[in-house]
Amino acid sequence: MSITLKIIYENDDFLVLEKPADLTVHPVKPEQKNTLADLIVARYPEIKGVGEDPLRPGIVHRLDKDTSGLMVVAKNNQSFNYLKKQFAAGAKSLGEPKQDRKVEKEYLALVVGKIKDKKGTITKSISQSKKDHKKRSALLGEKSKPAWTEYEVLEYYKQYTLVKAMPKTGRTHQIRIHLASIGYPIAGDEQYKFKRQPCPKNLSRQFLHSHYLKFQTTDGKMIAFKSELPQDLKEVLEKLEKNHE
Repeated sequence: MSITLKIIYENDDFLVLEKPADLTVHPVKPEQKNTLADLIVARYPEIKGVGEDPLRPGIVHRLDKDTSGLMVVAKNNQSFNYLKKQFAAGAKSLGEPKQDRKVEKEYLALVVGKIKDKKGTITKSISQSKKDHKKRSALLGEKSKPAWTEYEVLEYYKQYTLVKAMPKTGRTHQIRIHLASIGYPIAGDEQYKFKRQPCPKNLSRQFLHSHYLKFQTTDGKMIAFKSELPQDLKEVLEKLEKNHE
């Protein structure tokens, strides 16, 4: 693969990296190649045996293929189990005080339309779509799971709004589903877009970036990381700024 890992921090227990867009985190089948997991094992062979699934070595959480940004990867099983519990705790934390949640995640997302409320909370449960197994729906169902996303408006553009999204649970496609469910789908999202949805001409993927990640290390310390918007998304905003003037 021509892609190289961008590691921004590492110690004996874990590494923090910036995943580029258009890269699947881990294979679904053994024969699937060219994933982030392959890059990790190629650089850190010792991680190959870390975790519960050989297809997901060291992976304690994931990002969608076309979502860029921060991820943490465990380098040993003790760290894997410790980090996994923190990320899994979000699914059980609905209604608990914010200070009890150790993992904090923030994403930058450009959505279609002008969001009226500067801040908001979405708590719609998520279930797998009956029509398309690759999609999820923000609808109550027998197998739906509770989900919680908070958002804050950062900037308004002519047809779009830049928001900071803070998922408190970790459901598949959660931010994308939740924002679309209140009428503001993410720009460039082919899976959850609305009919006749506008899209910036220079945007080639969904505008979603994991830009802040905070969690607790095995020695009990809180550690946080930030990631700037990648160049392709910066250029989208620059073009919108010009058109907005």
